[in-house]
Amino acid sequence: MSRFYKIANALKAHDLDAFLVTSEPGRLYATGFPSSAGMAVITPEENYFFTDSRYIEAATQKIDHCTILETNRQTPMMQRVQDVIQRHNILRMGFEEEYCTVAEFQSWKKAFRCEFVPATEVMIAARSSKDQDEIQDLVAAQRIAERALKEVLDFIQVGRTEKEIAAYLQYQMLLGGAEKMSFEPIVVSGANSSMPHGVPTNKPVNAGDFITMDFGCVYNGYCSDMTRTIAVDHVTEEMERVYHTVLNAQLAGIAAARAGVTGQTVHEAGAKVISDAGYGPYFGHGFGHGVGVELHEHPFAGADSNVPLPVGAVISAEPGIYLPGKFGVRIEDVIVVEENGCNDITLAPKDLMIL
Repeated sequence: MSRFYKIANALKAHDLDAFLVTSEPGRLYATGFPSSAGMAVITPEENYFFTDSRYIEAATQKIDHCTILETNRQTPMMQRVQDVIQRHNILRMGFEEEYCTVAEFQSWKKAFRCEFVPATEVMIAARSSKDQDEIQDLVAAQRIAERALKEVLDFIQVGRTEKEIAAYLQYQMLLGGAEKMSFEPIVVSGANSSMPHGVPTNKPVNAGDFITMDFGCVYNGYCSDMTRTIAVDHVTEEMERVYHTVLNAQLAGIAAARAGVTGQTVHEAGAKVISDAGYGPYFGHGFGHGVGVELHEHPFAGADSNVPLPVGAVISAEPGIYLPGKFGVRIEDVIVVEENGCNDITLAPKDLMIL
C-alpha cells in the first residue's frame, strides 16, 4: 500500500512543489515496495517511481497510485527525474537531507534545474503517526518475535552459549514468517548482561545468570523489537529487586504515554522510578524510540525529547538498569500512542521468569 498522499498533502504547508524520496526506508514507506535502488518523486498532481530492470516488474505489480518507469543507459535515473521537474514546472523540491550524502546532493544540483529544500521533517511527520495497516504489520512482526521467545525458553539450559541462543532465536523468527531480522539479536548473560548492546559470545549460560535477549524481525517491511530478561535456576535478592524496579519503571512510562505529552515526559516517568530506587546512574539511555520501517525512527522518548507524541505514534518502552561487572536488566515492549493513553501490542509475559 502506497502512502504518497500523506507526503503530497504536506507540500503546500512547506512551500514545496514536489518531494524527492531517495532513502531505502523512505521509498518503502512511500511506495509500500522494498527495493535497494530507485527514486520517487511526489507532486500534488501525480506520483512517480523510477527503478532499474531488477525491480521494474515487481514494482509495477506492487505499487499503486503511481507512474512507474524503468531506468537504463538510454534513460538514466537523473533524466527521469529531470523530465518530471520540467513536466510539472517544479521550482522547489523537498528532499531527505538526513539520508543524503554530500556527493549525492552535489550531483543533484548539477543534474536538476530546481531548488533543493531540506525537508526531512515532512517525512518524519508522515511516518510518526501510523495508520491501521502499518499497526497491523507491526503487530504481526511482534507476534512472530513472541512465538520465537516461547520456543527459545524451552531451548535455554545451563551450558548453552549466548551465540547458540541468538542463532536459535533467528531460526525461529525466520521459521515463523519473518523476512529478516530487525537487527542482530543481543543475547548476553551473567556479567555480560551489564552491557546494554553487548554482542553474543561463546560464553556458556551458568546457573544464577540473568540472560537479556533483545531481538526483533521484519514483516511486510515493518520491524518488531522486544527485550526480555530471564533468570536461570535461581536469583539473588539484589537481582530480584533490580528486575522489579525495571518492570515498575516500564509500567510507569507506559502509564504516562498518551497523545500530546512529550517523549521527555514519558522518559521521566520511568526514570524517576529507577532514580528513587537508587539506581539512577545505571540507566543511561532513553526510555524508548519510534519503531516502523526502521528500527529506530521518530518520535523518541528520551531525556531531550521535547516533541509531543501524536496519535498513532509507535514507540518502544525499554528502561533498564546495568550494574557493571555484575548483571543488567532490560524489559521492552512496543506501544501505540492513543488519544487517552496507549495500547501495548507486546503480549509476551514479563513477570520474572526463572528457568
